[in-house]
Amino acid sequence: MKKNILKNSGVQSLLAALMCIILGVALGYIVLLFINPAGAGEAIITVLKNFLTYSKPATQMKYLGNTLVKTAPLLMCSLAILFAYKVGLFNIGAAGQYCAGVGVALYAALAWNLPWWACMILAMAAGATLGVIVGLLKAYRNVNEVISGIMLNWITLYLVNILLTGVKEPTSPYTFPLTTHAPNAILPSLGLGALFSGNQYVTLAIPLAVILAVAVWVILEKTKLGYELKATGNNKNAAKYCGMAEKRNTILTLAISGALAGLGAALLYLTGFEQWQCSTSSVPAMGFNGIAAAFLGGLHPIGAVLSSFFIQHITVGGAYVDKTMYCAQISDLISAIIIYLCGFVLFMKYAMNAGITKHEEKAAAKLAAKETEKGGNQ
Repeated sequence: MKKNILKNSGVQSLLAALMCIILGVALGYIVLLFINPAGAGEAIITVLKNFLTYSKPATQMKYLGNTLVKTAPLLMCSLAILFAYKVGLFNIGAAGQYCAGVGVALYAALAWNLPWWACMILAMAAGATLGVIVGLLKAYRNVNEVISGIMLNWITLYLVNILLTGVKEPTSPYTFPLTTHAPNAILPSLGLGALFSGNQYVTLAIPLAVILAVAVWVILEKTKLGYELKATGNNKNAAKYCGMAEKRNTILTLAISGALAGLGAALLYLTGFEQWQCSTSSVPAMGFNGIAAAFLGGLHPIGAVLSSFFIQHITVGGAYVDKTMYCAQISDLISAIIIYLCGFVLFMKYAMNAGITKHEEKAAAKLAAKETEKGGNQ
């Protein structure tokens, strides 16, 4: 029998991702029809077009740059999630680790006037520290990483709010802008801004995030360290029997995952694109959206690059929906529906495999029946 191309893992991931995207868009369109059918078609197209809504190429490039600026931190959160997941851990604490990266990076820039590279390193250290805490609890007390990660998310959020209150504007809850108070903390552009119609927020964050995605793939698939980490995640008792330090590997995995999430925060806030609001009462969505991006990308670092861009593309595109026909929250709702469906990629792959297996069993049964019938006739 010929090998079925649908059994290829890469092909399955691509098809499953496309099915989830199409289903998410369809559900979003249905919601728009219920709210106001007159503009439903135009609204869903607007979400998908994003920067292409503008007619001038220069303007399109500028707003494409804005989408890429927010893709970089989402990609890092996605890498944080998939790195831990590949090793058998679910790092839902990436949201808190991202939050810690924000707090430390901005405080180091605004209070200590440190350069951008030092702020990045400290942001990674902050995220890694939270990861180590979760790893220690998991390794030595068998505390589920989901429970400890969720608890630390909220603890970190309020600690960051307290920390950054010292570097916020007197008349608003927002931190001081880096452009005026810490220009040396802004990531260098390396001339990339000129490619996007002079968009000053396009920096080395974008190529750096892609390079790190490739590095994560190399570590997981091509190194001894990656093999040991995955072996520990699959069966820590077997790994221990083979002489691997299973406790160390668990802690190291969550430390690396936390560092990636913390770096993601630095790659956004050190561009000056956003300011932190010290009255924030919910954990940044970037860390949770990273879960959807990781699964939509088939839990592959290169796939995460494409899925992160798509999720950020529709999230930003939702802001262009006509507010005279729909309320301001409708863009977030549509984006949330599509992002939610992106988390079902593994289920789609399971259903696809089950269908292929059933089809092959029927084909094999028919072939056996024909062979039996042929033998009986002879």
